[in-house]
Amino acid sequence: MSVWLPSAPCTPGACVERTGSLTTLPRAVLRFAAVVALMLVAIALLPIGWGSPRLRGRIPTEWVRRFSRTLVRAAGVQVRITGRAPDSGGVLLVANHISWMDIPLLAAVRPARMLAKKEIREWPVAGALVAGAGALFIDRDRLRALPDTVGRIAGALREGAAVVAFPEGSTWCGRAQGRFRRAVFQAALDAGAPVQPVRLHYRLEAGAASTVPAYVGEDTLLASLWRVVTTRGLVAEVDIRPLIPAGSHPDRRTLARAAQPVTHEPAWTHAALVSPEGASQWSVSKWSLSKSTP
Repeated sequence: MSVWLPSAPCTPGACVERTGSLTTLPRAVLRFAAVVALMLVAIALLPIGWGSPRLRGRIPTEWVRRFSRTLVRAAGVQVRITGRAPDSGGVLLVANHISWMDIPLLAAVRPARMLAKKEIREWPVAGALVAGAGALFIDRDRLRALPDTVGRIAGALREGAAVVAFPEGSTWCGRAQGRFRRAVFQAALDAGAPVQPVRLHYRLEAGAASTVPAYVGEDTLLASLWRVVTTRGLVAEVDIRPLIPAGSHPDRRTLARAAQPVTHEPAWTHAALVSPEGASQWSVSKWSLSKSTP
């Protein structure tokens, strides 16, 4: 477990339910190849687009949005976005975290710099894409790095950039969810920037919630991608909630609570969530760590 960001108790064995029908093998292979090909194209375009600080913005943001939607659709997933985020100015986009698909889905909302754990650098293909797009990498095992990380986020926001963060600190299965941690919201307060909450949800065309896209525990990126491309009728829903204006909340605690997406999914638990070990939660004071139980 990270010293300042939690690890979710969700695991592929306990959480990922193979529901819905499977697509044909040839179609699944074509989807898989299309996703990889699009990622390679994106990496090739980074030097003239969002990956270069000097040239950032040469590729129109609308193109980035469309490309991001196309990437998810290439995996056989329908995309439905409701609401709209600000097109310009510094803004902290925060969302619940379920899948690797969350990243292109939020880029479809607004191209942004991502706050990401340093391990993502090692992801095949996707790691190079995230790094080249200007991600702000964090070392989750070093508490002393927290002030510097918050400072870098605040600096990017002051410069007018959008920054994406997943305040739960880890991916969850989509039915169970974590609590938004407060540290990242300090950056928005320090920069005087608004916060844009986004709720992500994955379901089947028939309407049932699906955990197939979840990327949790010891799951691998390739295994998760293969589950997605072999499943028929997946739908990704992106609900852009009302913007939280700068200065509307006095501290990061109330700001985090206001930004936390409220879910109306049926109650759903598994053993790791109801055990004493799974029940304990980590909370972060401004630069110190404490442990609390709900």
